[in-house]
Amino acid sequence: MSSETVLTNARVVLPGETIDGHVVIRDGMIAAIGEGAAAGEDLGGDTLIPGLVELHTDHIETHFMPRPKVFWDMFAALHAHDAQIASSGITTVFDAIRVGTDEDATLTVDTMEKLSDVIAEAAKADVTRAEHFIHLRCEVSAPDAVEGFERLSKNVRVRLASLMDHAPGQRQFVSFDTYRTYYQKKKALSDEEFDRFTKRRIAESEKNSGPSRRAIAAAAMERGIALASHDDATDAHVEEALALGTQIAEFPTTTEAAAASHGAGLGVLMGAPNIVRGGSHSGNVAAHDLLAAGHLDILSSDYVPFSMLQAVFVLAREGTLDLPAAIRLVSSNPAKAAGLADRGEIVVEKRADLVRVRESLPGRPPFVASVYRAGRRVA
Repeated sequence: MSSETVLTNARVVLPGETIDGHVVIRDGMIAAIGEGAAAGEDLGGDTLIPGLVELHTDHIETHFMPRPKVFWDMFAALHAHDAQIASSGITTVFDAIRVGTDEDATLTVDTMEKLSDVIAEAAKADVTRAEHFIHLRCEVSAPDAVEGFERLSKNVRVRLASLMDHAPGQRQFVSFDTYRTYYQKKKALSDEEFDRFTKRRIAESEKNSGPSRRAIAAAAMERGIALASHDDATDAHVEEALALGTQIAEFPTTTEAAAASHGAGLGVLMGAPNIVRGGSHSGNVAAHDLLAAGHLDILSSDYVPFSMLQAVFVLAREGTLDLPAAIRLVSSNPAKAAGLADRGEIVVEKRADLVRVRESLPGRPPFVASVYRAGRRVA
């Protein structure tokens, strides 16, 4: 039996314009869009945007391990994560699962495999609000990165893999002071312990990163898994990424790398917290600067799920972009980069992933009033 819902009296954000009108949802798809009122659910003038598409969030780990060495039930952790994701307006999420461990790691490849299996189980049973895919964030300097990728990439929900190396002296951590600030406090290391830790990380990177990058990239291409670079800083990094078949450039740390990536046709992704905070927490290039230069395509929530929605309204309110252009950074652009052509826009015959947004308090972030995934209200 066919089902139909009409959402009316809304400010509807279309790919290139905003209209005051209505949207007809039929059997989970957008069946019609029109200006003016229609009989249906009155949205009271609220803004209706496409569901957000999130390509890189490792937020699920904070629900699974809410305190050091405190592990929560994986299914319960997924539901807590999912609820926060959906209430932030995200209808499609790529949960970033770590690949590559070291001797100090609390979360092992066995743990990550089990967590990935739980995501697949929940997706198959359709018991989540958002649709969940898996993004394997591969620490290529780790000795077991290739082994971890081989195990986890068998999961049917894996659609994206990123190749990263967080060793000091390059990419995200060109500055050793920044590396010290981030890791020494996090791991509670003495100066002597930190120096040994740093030398070990550099040695592992020199030994493993090159071979692991090539092996994982080849396997990803063979299995139809999209590939992302991570923290590229130089033209050489970008050239390497292109040679490996990369489609997305995550968090380039310099204008040089972002410009080269964008010019080569890669989707340049930056963190929405960078927009909200006005700069990078690591002292790298600011997302605002890349946007002004025309080198930014996608925003990701990274470590704060609500930051995607917050960032696009910041950009629209400050006049950096009009609202349709800002929304594309978190909807149609990431959807296209991930090969999801059925969503990300309020367009007839696209999937009815929709978010009702209310701006009721001047100067405050917007409020997500309701969320629809494939026409079904999920939040």
